[in-house]
Formats: sequence, structure tokens, C-alpha cells
Amino acid sequence: MTNQRSGVQVLVAEDEAIIRLDLAEMLREAGYDVVAEVGDGRQAVDRTRELSPDLVVMDVKMPVLDGISAADEIGRDGIAPVVMLTAFSDKELVERASDAGVMAYVLKPFTIDDLEPAITVARSRWAERKALEGEVADLGDRLETRKRMDRAKGILMTRLGLDEAAAFRWIQKTAMDRRLGMREVADAVISGAATED
Repeated sequence: MTNQRSGVQVLVAEDEAIIRLDLAEMLREAGYDVVAEVGDGRQAVDRTRELSPDLVVMDVKMPVLDGISAADEIGRDGIAPVVMLTAFSDKELVERASDAGVMAYVLKPFTIDDLEPAITVARSRWAERKALEGEVADLGDRLETRKRMDRAKGILMTRLGLDEAAAFRWIQKTAMDRRLGMREVADAVISGAATED
């Protein structure tokens, strides 16, 4: 059967072996591809870095490195969304998980019907986060280009006695003539001016 779950790679991190096996089997039966099963938080981080799964389903209380700390590392590295599993629902734990970048939270005991909406939410929130990060990077790049363009125009206005529009046209024409990006031309103007100072 083909559905939105087929091909979704999941790493399962749970310190209790029986729960880990049941969880992995539950996910496989629902159509997910369980790529690894680990028993502590450090293994979860290491295997997630190694495999880059689409999702990590992890228990909050784990040996070596607790689930929240592991989720924080995975989130900071931007590898995969984390769905946190726990038998505890206290507010402080939920806040810590949220601060660590956990995308969804499921209370034990759970069924696949409890887990699937959390997986859907986690993957959706992750996609939104990645899109936003891309937009922020693009905006930062565009702002930097604009700053360089403004600086290059200023140099051309001073050096060649051009007005701002003519300086812009000079950069634009030079970019077309040399088959370069306008930012590359602006950088060349800036570096050329710097060597003359």
C-alpha cells in the first residue's frame, strides 16, 4: 500500500527493550521505515547524525544522555524532527522539551492512533522551520548584496563622478558584459577601491 508514510525513515530511541521493540513494530506495521533502534540518548544523537532519518521518536528518560538533551543536539544540528515519548506530563518537562526543539509530545501508554497525529505535526512543523530558515538565509544574502551594491555605487559615484542611477547602470552593464553576477561586480569595485586607498 502506498501512502504518506511509505519511505519515511524513523529512528527509534527507547531504553526499555520491550517498549522499543513494540514501538518499532508498531511503526513498521503502519508503513514507516524504521532505520535504527537505540537504547540511550548518546546513541540516538550519533545514529541520527550518521543516518539522517526523516524523524526521531525518542523517550524522554534515557541513560547516558537524557532524551531532551539528545533532542536539543539533534535539533541544533538541524538533522530531523523529534517526537518525544514520556510517561510524565508535568509542565516543566513539557517546557524543557519545547525549548529543546521537540516538535511533538506523546504520553505513554500510546497507540499508533496517538502517535501518527504527533508524527504528522512534527514533520509539518519541521518543514515550516526549514522553509523559514531558508527564507531567513535568503533575506540575509539579499541584504548583504544590497549593502555591497550600495557601497560599490558610492565608490563609483566618487571615482567616476556618476549619480546613483548611473552607478547602478554601470554595475549592471559590467555584470552583463563580463557574464558575472552584480554582487561579484560590486565586490570587484569594492576591492579595487580598497587597493587604491
